[in-house]
Amino acid sequence: MLTKEENDRLTRVGPGTPMGETMRRYWMPALLSWELPERDCPPVRVRLLGENLVAFRATDGTIGVIDEFCPHRGASLWLGRNEENGLRCVYHGWKFDTSGQCVEQMNEPRQFCASIKVAAYPTCEHGGVIWTYMGPKDKQPAPPHYEWTQMPETYRAVGKVVEECNWLQALEGGIDTSHFPILHRALKTNAREVGIGPDTLALAAGAPSLEVDVTDYGYRYFGVRPLGTDKTYIRGYHFIMPFTQFRPPGPNKKEVHGHYWVPMDDETCMVWNFYHSYGDEPIGNREISDTSGNAYGTHVDVKNGFRPFRNRANNWMIDRDVQKTETFTGIAGVNQQDRAVQESMGPIVDRTREHLGPADKAVVATRRLLMEAIEAVERGDDPAGVGPSYYELRAAETVVAKNTDWRKELLPLMCPQSIGGKGPLRREAKVLEDAAPRAAGE
Repeated sequence: MLTKEENDRLTRVGPGTPMGETMRRYWMPALLSWELPERDCPPVRVRLLGENLVAFRATDGTIGVIDEFCPHRGASLWLGRNEENGLRCVYHGWKFDTSGQCVEQMNEPRQFCASIKVAAYPTCEHGGVIWTYMGPKDKQPAPPHYEWTQMPETYRAVGKVVEECNWLQALEGGIDTSHFPILHRALKTNAREVGIGPDTLALAAGAPSLEVDVTDYGYRYFGVRPLGTDKTYIRGYHFIMPFTQFRPPGPNKKEVHGHYWVPMDDETCMVWNFYHSYGDEPIGNREISDTSGNAYGTHVDVKNGFRPFRNRANNWMIDRDVQKTETFTGIAGVNQQDRAVQESMGPIVDRTREHLGPADKAVVATRRLLMEAIEAVERGDDPAGVGPSYYELRAAETVVAKNTDWRKELLPLMCPQSIGGKGPLRREAKVLEDAAPRAAGE
């Protein structure tokens, strides 16, 4: 468990907070490219780390992400006119370029534009996503060249959905590998709703033992499950600081799936879902880059800020009859099931009351690395994960004979370009053994 002070330190993300200042040292996905489809198109509201921002694509194609509110009298620049390489406030005609500089004041006989500037953040565009960096200019990290962002459009898919809880409990739910064959379980083959069926490896195997290797980008971790009397089933993941997960797609697929849990404010986050194929086959229609939601059961209201139709206000449309006969939860959609349990904890979960076990080793490692990142930023150092060592990583899973050295088979799949498939280890996994969470009562 954490103390209240530690919990606040990790969860609060507004300007000036320890975690907020740490988050500002990383590139963050801000909006989908199709939200700004053309030059001089209407601006879009963006909320990140407790700040209300507005994004616009200027006449020359550059993208601005600036403070939403005009510094003259506080009117929203979302109402503004996007014209001639600037966003013009409709109240008094003050105009701002993509750097946040005021370039014109229609209501002033004597212009003082040079002294007026709003907060503005650098942007880049990769993989159909517009990214922004909100930290110090001299600390800007390597560009977010994840492998999926470098793939042709037909080999990748990306979408997003609002989650009504703090980013950390959403992240911790995502990196928790022991829950997936339980929460997402289908009770029978060919159930009406998507789920992990009785005939899958995940349900045939036992509960996992976790292994965590800390690296310079975060860590890689493994759920190692006994499969019958003579085999072992291993799922290998990556956690990339501060809010990114790569996960394996299932047996025999040359794909990587993943998430970003990006804080909008202390009590809301935007969950980004991405998929990519590194094989010969395109990713196919995953229906997550448009208004339809995604193939894992999320359907979003794009016009209402990418909020899901199934949400806390309607109890995620849980169906108790389906829960009895079809799926473990009665909630439609794998990703929606995740959000339901995470949102059910409240806006910010009270970690002083929790009882962790060995299956929570990855959660413990995450909190430790986030604390270390905060301390690094407070010292003036770079936090983990700002370098490019994550560019070529992949998640993978495999089945091997019992007592086989499964790392020899799995690591080359997860770190294909690294020498010997070892990857950039920062310290040995055994360092985490003494940090394994205690079971209740110990």
